[in-house]
Amino acid sequence: MPRLYGYTGKVLRVDLNGKSHSVSDLEPEMPTLFLGGRGFNSKRLYDEVRPGTDPLGPENKVFISTGPLVGTMFPTASRFNISALSPQTGILGDSNAGGHFAPELKFAGYDQMVIEGRSEEPVYVFVNDDEVEFRDASRLSGRDVYERDEVIKSDLGDRRVQTLIVGPAAERGVRFCGVYANLTRAAARTGMGTVMASKGVMALAVRGTGSVEVAHPDRFETLVGEIEAEIHGHEQFWPRRRMGTTRILKMANEAGFLPTRHYTSGTFEHADQVSGERLEAEYNIKTRGCFACTIPCSRFYVVKSGRFAGLHAEGPEYEAQGSFTSRVGNADLNVALKAIDMCNRLGIDAITTAECISWAMELHERGLLSSEEADDLDLSWGNRETILALVEKIASREGFGDVLADGSVEAARRLGKGLELTMQVKGLDLIMADPRGLKGFGLGYAVASRGGDHLRSEPFLELNDDPSIGERMFGVPEATLRLADRGKGKLVSYFEEWNAVIDALEPCKNIMQNMEILTFERAAEVMEATTGLRLTPEEVRTAGERIVNIERAFNVREGTRRRDDSLPRRFREEPLREGASSGTTFDQEPMLDEYYAERGWDLATGLPKPEKLRELGLGYVAEELRKRLIL
Repeated sequence: MPRLYGYTGKVLRVDLNGKSHSVSDLEPEMPTLFLGGRGFNSKRLYDEVRPGTDPLGPENKVFISTGPLVGTMFPTASRFNISALSPQTGILGDSNAGGHFAPELKFAGYDQMVIEGRSEEPVYVFVNDDEVEFRDASRLSGRDVYERDEVIKSDLGDRRVQTLIVGPAAERGVRFCGVYANLTRAAARTGMGTVMASKGVMALAVRGTGSVEVAHPDRFETLVGEIEAEIHGHEQFWPRRRMGTTRILKMANEAGFLPTRHYTSGTFEHADQVSGERLEAEYNIKTRGCFACTIPCSRFYVVKSGRFAGLHAEGPEYEAQGSFTSRVGNADLNVALKAIDMCNRLGIDAITTAECISWAMELHERGLLSSEEADDLDLSWGNRETILALVEKIASREGFGDVLADGSVEAARRLGKGLELTMQVKGLDLIMADPRGLKGFGLGYAVASRGGDHLRSEPFLELNDDPSIGERMFGVPEATLRLADRGKGKLVSYFEEWNAVIDALEPCKNIMQNMEILTFERAAEVMEATTGLRLTPEEVRTAGERIVNIERAFNVREGTRRRDDSLPRRFREEPLREGASSGTTFDQEPMLDEYYAERGWDLATGLPKPEKLRELGLGYVAEELRKRLIL
């Protein structure tokens, strides 16, 4: 195999059944066809996890991948993807986080780690370069994420070891648990922590002493310098550095798409009280960056007074901030910070947790759920004690929390009511942006490969509301108008491919995509300087398209069809009543037609056409789906 630069060229497989491991060479076609990170995971997930697998059974596998830029000095290249069949949605499960875990895995010598089988007793896996140990994790049982990190580092006698930890809620089988790097860097969506815990793995600990070599150091250094200058000179540099993503809340409220009281409104009258601006002025004490970050947007905060005085942690990000304020109708920022800290320590996804709580509150508001059915809790909007109690009850599977611990869809089925009021797509709860005020984002939720998610597409250009951009990029002015419908298929498919590339290379999407730094053209340059692989911008974009299509193929093999690419009825039929997005609904079907046409998928079913799969070098996928009578 030719020498690889940027990549380590090694895949580590951990067999929990036999407490053994093996190392294999990375297949030579993987870097050019799937690039890295999310691409590597999606390819192996399709190839190795068979249809009908129990997500919490030993046959499911966990894939953790880095990208070719990780471990270099490329700005913000710090991230990893973790993937498996999701126990929350039953389709492709995947989440992404930054911090310092991914570069440590590269320094240990691996592009990808595959976890197979199930341990009969709880373990944590210690990867120390080419040595792999299965260590007793009984001392971790019942402890929170912070405590587990401390026990592991004390046990290993190494404060610099990098950990990836599941919390106690995952041990109890809560279906939407994440994995946590550097305590609060959460890959929390789709239940990847739940899968890890089902395998008896409480944590991974990694220590590496290697390094990452690039193909053309001088050219690489020049590109890094150019990109750093572009980041520092960008108009978003200081707002992002001061407030991170928390700056979004006030802007979303002014634009009228801030989900409030479970999406019954797009504006929150207490937005100023829970805003990123208030966090910056009254709570934040310093910033922190991930590995190789040149725009440290994370923040440490301290609660200085009141019931939670002394509470301190890293964060929050906008999704958690908005989820535990406007989404549940809570105007007390201290309560929100406490709830978010509890989610991080207990190991549960803040978005899904808040969705379950706000869904229950709306049912109560409508007279469909009594306090007696919910452990005598006061389910009125924004009730502080109820919010905190339900976070704990969900994580402990106690009482009404046990009903919510499998997610809102399963809770509705168990209670026999409220399914049409769950704000989710394919079982994954929607994020903090009402799709009636952001039509491209809404289409992205509907078709995203992991369910109701924005990060698969995140067509931020809508926020410019500038038709000249839509005309220039797509030949459709309305494509970049946030309240227009036309052109959204072109917009979303383009951004899906862009984000797939960034998730494969593994720098920070907030910077590289939202600030328009790593375009397809720039990505091709960086790939050549880093890896020596000469890809045209069109080939880089095609790699993104290939990733999108193999993920779609995985999902359709599990039963996904056009009928599943659907937003809740509220968004399609009930217009927003106030704010800058008032009077709008989400006209779904024409946008789906346009998107499928752009993708080369069947309009009636949403299935990828065989010729499209073959065009992307996925002929074997088309053949398997044909044999299964799917295509």
